[in-house]
Parts: sequence; C-alpha cells; structure tokens
Amino acid sequence: MDRHFSLKQRARAAGFAVLTAGIFVSSAQSQTFQFSSFEIEGNQRIEDATILNFINLPADQTLSAARVNDGLQRLQESGLFERVELVPQGDRLIVVVEEYPTINRINFEGSDRIDSEILETLITSQVRRVYSPKQAEQDAAIIIQAYADQGRLTASVTPKIIRRSDNRVDLVFEIAEGRTVEIERVSFVGNRTFSDRRLRRVLESTQAGIFRAIIRSDTFVADRIAFDRQLLRDFYQARGFVDAEVLSVSSELSPERDGFYLTFRVQEGQQYSFGSLTASSELTGVDPELFQDEIRIREGNVYSPQSVDSTIERLELLALQQGLDFIRVTPRVTRDDEARTLDVEFVVEEGPKLFVERIDIEGNATTLDSVIRRQFFTVEGDPFNPRAIRATAERIRALGYFGQAEVSAREGSDPSQVIVDVDVEEQPTGSLGFGANYSVQDGVGLALTFRETNFLGRGQVFNFTLDTGSNSSNSQLTFVEPFFLDRDLAASFSIFYRTTDSEDGAFDTRSVGSSIGLGFPTGEYSDLRLSYSFSRDTLTPDAVATISQIIEDEQGSSDTSSIGYRWSYDTRNVGLNPDAGVLLQFGQEFAGLGGDEEFIKSTFRLAGETAVWNGDVVLLATVEGGNLTSLGDTVSRESNRFFNSQNNLRGFESSGIGPRDLNAGNDPLGGNNYFAARVEAQFPINLLPEEYGISGAAFYDMGSVWGLDNVNGGTDGLSAVDDSFELRSAVGFGLLWDTQIGPLRFNFTNALNSETYDREQSFDFTISTRF
Repeated sequence: MDRHFSLKQRARAAGFAVLTAGIFVSSAQSQTFQFSSFEIEGNQRIEDATILNFINLPADQTLSAARVNDGLQRLQESGLFERVELVPQGDRLIVVVEEYPTINRINFEGSDRIDSEILETLITSQVRRVYSPKQAEQDAAIIIQAYADQGRLTASVTPKIIRRSDNRVDLVFEIAEGRTVEIERVSFVGNRTFSDRRLRRVLESTQAGIFRAIIRSDTFVADRIAFDRQLLRDFYQARGFVDAEVLSVSSELSPERDGFYLTFRVQEGQQYSFGSLTASSELTGVDPELFQDEIRIREGNVYSPQSVDSTIERLELLALQQGLDFIRVTPRVTRDDEARTLDVEFVVEEGPKLFVERIDIEGNATTLDSVIRRQFFTVEGDPFNPRAIRATAERIRALGYFGQAEVSAREGSDPSQVIVDVDVEEQPTGSLGFGANYSVQDGVGLALTFRETNFLGRGQVFNFTLDTGSNSSNSQLTFVEPFFLDRDLAASFSIFYRTTDSEDGAFDTRSVGSSIGLGFPTGEYSDLRLSYSFSRDTLTPDAVATISQIIEDEQGSSDTSSIGYRWSYDTRNVGLNPDAGVLLQFGQEFAGLGGDEEFIKSTFRLAGETAVWNGDVVLLATVEGGNLTSLGDTVSRESNRFFNSQNNLRGFESSGIGPRDLNAGNDPLGGNNYFAARVEAQFPINLLPEEYGISGAAFYDMGSVWGLDNVNGGTDGLSAVDDSFELRSAVGFGLLWDTQIGPLRFNFTNALNSETYDREQSFDFTISTRF
C-alpha cells in the first residue's frame, strides 16, 4: 500500500471520478463494478481486515453502484473514521480512510457546581480511546442532565477538541452552568378541605424562600414531581378521601426562565369513615369471634388504608399463633355513599399452599446476610405469605442501610415452592457532624457527633457525642446491639462524662459513669427498657465563694449504683390517626445495690398532639413529674435531685425555680419533687410569606420544684430554705423558624405566678445546627 500518494493525485492520474455516497445514489445508479483487488489507505490503528469486513464487497463479482454505496455507508457508520472515500480504478477499489484521533486528555471548563471527578464518572468517552463526535455529544447531554437534576435547566455544554501530535486530541467540555431554576410558586386547584399551605407541607418540593441560595429542595427537579404526586395521594388516602386523585401537574416556566410555577390539580372526593367492622370465616372449625376481638378499629373512625393493612397483619399473625397455616385475610369493603361510610368485613379464608424454598440476597457488599435475614419472620420451609413478605420489605427499607431494597418472589423448583429474592443497594450509614447551638442563658455551645448505624455491617449502632457550653460539657459513647442473642432485644452499653459550673461559680460538679441496658417491645406501640448504671458524682465548692451549708454538706464524691426500668407507649406518627398521637412514659430507678446512695426515683410523662382545622393548627399538651425518695439514713444529693429546665417551664431560667438558700449565695438546691404541665398551639402566620417557613405558637406553662431532706441552710445555721410547693405559671408567644441552618425559636414570655427569689426570663432564643 502506498500511503504517501494522495487520493487527489491518484484520481487525476487515472482519470476516474471519486465515488461517494451521493454520487452512487444520484448519478451512478446504472453503473456496475467488478473488483479483483482492494487497497486500503490512511489506516494506522484499524486493521485492513476490519475495514474490508465493514464494506463487505466480494471480489470478482458484478456489483451495482447501490451495493458499493451500502458498503461506504457501513464504513461511515462504524464510528471509527472521520472521513471515508471509495475510489474505483478499473478492477481495483481503493478505500481511503482518515481515522478518528485518540483522546489524550479530557477537561471540563466552567464546572464550578459539580466536581470534574464526578463528571468523569458520568461520561462514556475515555482517555486513550478513539474520539467519537457522536459519543461526545451524548456525553454533553449526560452532563446537561446532571445539571438539570440540580435545577440548572439553562445549563449548556459544548464539546470541543484541541489537535495534538500523533493523531491525538484533547477533549474539552465547555460548560455554561447557568442559573438555578427554582420553584417560584406551588399552587393547587380543586382542594376544598385542605389549604394550599397545608398541602405544601406534604410535598418534597418547596417554594423558593429567603434561603434560596442554601436550600436545595426548592430547585425544580422533574423527577421529583412523580414522588410529590404519590405523597399527595397518600396524604388524602390516609385521611379517608378514598377517591382522591392528582389529575395532573403542570409546570410553567417563568418569562425570565429562572423559575417554575407548579400547579397540582386534585380531585378530593368525599371523606369516608369506617362503618361496621366484622370478621367472618369460610373455614370450618375457625371461630370468627376470636378474630373479631383483634379488630382495633372503631366504627366512626376516619377510614385509612393503613389501618386496614395493620388489622390484616394482626389477624394473620393470630391465625399463625393458632396453628392455622395457609390462611389469608381478605378485606371486603361495602360502600355506602349516602352515609359516606365503608363497611369492612375481614374474611378468613384458605390461601394457596405455597412454601418458601429459599431466600436469596444480593447486593449487600458490607451488610451481613444475617442482618437482612433477621428482618424475615419467615424462614425456608415455612408457608409463603405475600403480605408477610411485603412487610419484610418495609422493615428492610426502614433499616436505613440501603438506598434501594426490593423483595420479590418467583416460582421455585416446583409450583408449590417459592424463591424470595432480596436485591439491595448499599448506602453510607456513617455520619460525622459538627454543630453549634446558642441560647440566651447558656451562650454559644459546640458539638461533635460521630454516628455509625451499621457498624462493621452487623447492624450495630456506634455513637459518640461531645457537647460543650459556657457552663457545662457532656461527652458520651454508646454502643447498641439491636438483635441481641438473635432475638428482638436491643442491648446497649454507654459511658459518659459530664461537668457543670454553678451560675455564679460557687461550685462545680463532675459525673463519670457507665450503664448497660436491655430493651424489647411489649406491644404494637409500646416497649420496655431495663438498665443498670454506676456513676461517681463529685461536688467541689469554690474556696472563696459563699455557698449554702446544704451544698457544703454534700461536697466530695459519692457513688451511685442503681437498676431501673422505663416503659413507653407512643402512637405519634404510627398510630391509627395520622394527625394525632400520644406518648406515655413511666420509669423508676432503684439505688442501693452497692455504692453510697439509697433512693427510689420515679418519673412519668404524658404528652399528646393533634392537628385541627384540617391540619393547619397543631395542639400539644404535656404533663410530667417526678419524685425522689431517700431510703435509710441517707439524704438526697444535688446530683440526683430535680431542677427546672427551660423545656419544663418556660418563662424562668434553668434552675430558676425551686428551693434556694437566700442567706448564702442564693444557690439553687433543686428538689425531691417536680411537676410541669404545658399546652401549646402552633399555627401559620398568614401575614408572612409562606416560603419564609415562619410559624407562630401560643403557650401556657405551669409547674413547681419542691421538697428537700435537709433544709438547714444559712450562715447562722438556722432554717432559711422554703421547700414548700409553690405553683409557678407563665404565658407566652413564640416564633418558630424552620431554616436550613437549623430550627430557630424565639420565645417571648411573661411570668404570671412566681416567688420573689425566682429567676424569670422574658425572652429566649435558641438555634441548633449541623454542618
């Protein structure tokens, strides 16, 4: 092959026309060719055989111009050559090619918002591979989509090449990122029951607000719209609107092309309640009354698919406990449009006789198989229950270990066997956080947190926290095994170190200790935790400060060894009513198992919340209290007594109420008893733009701290401490600001009932953030 003789010179010398695709089609339709030899020119990396294979023209056969043109087209479409020409010279066909260069380097210019390392993983063009303009254009489209996912819909990407020696090029993607296209307004059409403001709180997408430069959820992402539609439909379904639909979602680009207007067109329908709820059986020997007693839903409750599903789960579990296999509970719903009720009959019937052959798990590179398998209440050989498998899928997703988790079933080795496939995709489970907080009384504090929820892939929790403030510090290390002894038992171990300074620096305290615990569920919404703890508490008075004789009597170190329990019942966010819930906690600590202290410490808390006025207003109420009873000849110490906190009783400083030694430094002494009650209403402030995220709260608090074992205070040794029960109360207004840098709350409070020695606080501002 003569690679130095140009195509143009050869054509002139031979007197033949250069045949290209266009010539073959238009002016050479009637021509025929017969080639006995083929010559290839211009190829450096591509073998001759490869080129001949693409054109696929046989030798010594009569060929039409169209067939030769087809060979040319195939060679052009191979994507290997920048230029292709066919030159027939008698019985010879000369194929002249110019190969695409190889990529020497790939650069991204103008990519400030997305790192070049990330963009390199998205594109298909690679260094030391053949450059393809078509592939480069596809890569540009991929980069544009990456910016669109961040809300930068006006981004543009232009691929360019810079020629280098040895047939190499540098591939450069010139990126104009453009401005973020935000969601300027989210509105709804067809909603009669719920306001636009309430429905916006349901969506993942948010309107652009004053923190639009920080908040990312207000950028327009088309893929998020489908998720928002499902969230909106689930919201209506959970509140009895069984016919609710999201008919359409329109997104209109603003004239300035920097914002979108989203409009959700909904059809609410009517709200339905539960009518009669009955259980029946189609199986002989199965008493339906046994299942009737397990129905927790009450007639008149707002209809909820979640309530129906949880009832079916409960009834099928009861069937298994009664030794009934292959049982299905099917809800039969009868609709009464006039009364707007849905009668539900839970029918116990026989299901298909299928068995679980095996459970296959894929995709878990870090998490052990055993961590996933323990979410199954079904093992190989058990009867197959589709509802149980769906519930298992939800439990696996709830672990938080996986970005995606799919559980499916397929036929096994025979029609009576089922193979359950679990396909998961790992996601990061560790976090390192630095934080800051601020309050009027405590000033600025810093926090460091390290948390791993899937330690070594075993599903264990490892947590370390360090909080510092102007007058206190707290560090704690905690380890939790959530499936101790392969049972639903959460075993925990923690060690802690805490220090505090008194308000005026009169004394310091230090506590160091550890605890172990064991927690387990006692019901659908309740759990019990047992614990043992040991601590050494040290109180050190200042050498020059005047302190209470009571505090001075408690100076030094004291060891506390105690066992305890805490029972909790919590239906918030998980109960039958999605807009209401209650929390009930009761616990006791028994000290005297060794150590210096002997007491019984009891605490309780009852809290409830509910949404009214179609969810626009949230009402909250809390009642809590505690008692410390010393045993034997011991008296209570400062480290074990109760103190008021700003969370317990607003309008007063922390430790601002309760017994004080007025004759010696006015030191807060705490009390053996405390009580607090709070009511609050949170509501939107319609005068402010909704995208600001500011809401209001009105509250009323009352409570008291009282009771001491030792009231002998004062510099003269006489009793100067009033430890009687005196009720304090306060009323106030709060501004709640939910920002990306943390939740802010401003409280303006006025104390209604107080003692002369109490320390009131009319304003409080708190902020807590993670970065």
